[in-house]
Amino acid sequence: MFRKASLLRRISPQPTFSTQEVSSTRWQKYLRRTCFVAFGLGSLYTTDQVFNASAIARNLRTLHTCVMITLDYKLNFTEEKSELIPELHERVADRMYNLFTSNGGLYIKIGQAIGANAGLLPKPMQEKFSRLFDDAPQIPYSEVLRVFKSEFSRPPSGPDGVFEIFEEQAIASASIAQVHKAKLWPLPGDTEDKWVAVKIQKPDVAKQMNWDLGVYRLVMYMFEKWAFDLPVYFVVDFVSDHLRRELDFRLESENAKQTAKFVASEPRLTNKVHIPKVYDEFTTKRVMTAEWISGVRLSDRTGVRLLMGENNNPIVTQATVPSSVNTPEETSPVSFSFPTKPLKGGVQSMMQTMVELFSAQMFSWGSVNCDPHPGNFILRPNPQNPTVPQLVLLDHGLYVRVDEEFRRDWALLWKGLLTGEFKSVEQTTKKWGMGLPDMFASVALARPVRLTRKDRKAEVERVTRELEEYMNLSQYEQSLRMKAKLRQFLTDTNRMPKALIFLLRNMRIVQGNNQSFGAPVNRVKIIGLWASNSLTRLSNLTVGQRVREYVNDIVFRSVILSLDLAFWTTRLKQRIFAHFGMKSRSFEDELEKAMRGLMRNNVGIEVETTAFNG
Repeated sequence: MFRKASLLRRISPQPTFSTQEVSSTRWQKYLRRTCFVAFGLGSLYTTDQVFNASAIARNLRTLHTCVMITLDYKLNFTEEKSELIPELHERVADRMYNLFTSNGGLYIKIGQAIGANAGLLPKPMQEKFSRLFDDAPQIPYSEVLRVFKSEFSRPPSGPDGVFEIFEEQAIASASIAQVHKAKLWPLPGDTEDKWVAVKIQKPDVAKQMNWDLGVYRLVMYMFEKWAFDLPVYFVVDFVSDHLRRELDFRLESENAKQTAKFVASEPRLTNKVHIPKVYDEFTTKRVMTAEWISGVRLSDRTGVRLLMGENNNPIVTQATVPSSVNTPEETSPVSFSFPTKPLKGGVQSMMQTMVELFSAQMFSWGSVNCDPHPGNFILRPNPQNPTVPQLVLLDHGLYVRVDEEFRRDWALLWKGLLTGEFKSVEQTTKKWGMGLPDMFASVALARPVRLTRKDRKAEVERVTRELEEYMNLSQYEQSLRMKAKLRQFLTDTNRMPKALIFLLRNMRIVQGNNQSFGAPVNRVKIIGLWASNSLTRLSNLTVGQRVREYVNDIVFRSVILSLDLAFWTTRLKQRIFAHFGMKSRSFEDELEKAMRGLMRNNVGIEVETTAFNG
């Protein structure tokens, strides 16, 4: 029976299909599958865009870019292609810059963190990182409204609003937040309006943060292990932690209040610096409200010169302006009216205050603002004495803390740097897991430093010999030598104080601020004097130790007189050249030129003019 059924099936006529019908069926199947895939990808893209702030798409773009960079280096960083290495660096720089600007948001902050010490990167990357400004388009008012209802359960303004008046158009917009002007509801007894600046975090940033930092970690690992073969991954945890802290405006509020207390306790700064008052009742994790300050932003160099009565000063007018501080010009708030007479002290008094403020933070307070770019400063007449200027520091998101032991080592290091004491500098750099004390000294001061050794002649001969050898190397060999030098420099990254990454960035930006106004103050000397004086104020000194530090401070002041002589010689040269309508380099320009030569000759790094300005 089974055999008969089988036989019947074999002899039964089977349906036949033409070639055209088979082809049509196959195409329909492929079309259905393509539609399903397209629908699935479209749904994923829409979901990512609407509910995840495009985090997946942004990070796929990142991974693609990093894979392309890694492959490019693996395939083209070879001895055979030595002459094409500059083009390789150019391609990589373009890819990285396009990635950061396309993704925006936290990527701008990450890019600034990677480029904190741009002088150690290839020349094209230095150029690109110097253009990585922290600005971005505004988010629409509808999103601002959503943030307020989430944080306060009320709209920004209106009968039940948080504020009596809230201007819907932002006055400034950066990568992670934007600022609006608002007016507080009057309280009983108020005699004048209270205007405030309201900083609002962009909603997408918080959604993207964990994705962005996760990919940042992966990227730095890829760069260290697969692409550049340089120690870069060790900074990831430290940088990530501080970027997370920047997204909590309650922490920024605490930074501002703590800095205001520090300023009030320092007689040398009390009336010269102002930190805007923070309103805790209108401050949350994503919204921060502070006192509104009218004045001239430091990035508005024309306005600053006019306010200080130096708009006709030929030295200031002809100042070399580093592109790293040449941010898009910011106009002063319209509510600010210039006084009838210029303020006393000129730009020199303003810059003296700035350098002293950050010196106090590094050596005395241990709480350092690491984002002192010109847009974060306002200059105004001092409310207590309107004839003199007052410097207002606005942004308090990025701070690093350093303990007393670090501050003592940092101060001793600076004294050793300025007096050229090799032993003193070597002791600290070795403690911090660093080699090449001369190189660290030069990077810290942004000027060439040759530390004193017993056999000075042998050291000079060694440097001369290395320079001659370097000039005969190919591009590939120069790059290998640079890597070897940097590995010698960072001998033990576990011991290196991670705060140095941001402190050196801080000093680069302050240097650029000084340079942009013609270097009216001897920045290096001011920092050195604060470092020396801070050692007399350490909390755990005995009476004998304190007296000894005061004596050392006096001796130190006499030793660095030569630095002051060089500064004033350069200033005199500037004035003479300006009188005849000619341009002359400032003291900071001279230091920068010499520093570029030292980095090129000793380390093999071609440093751009923007690299040491933050």
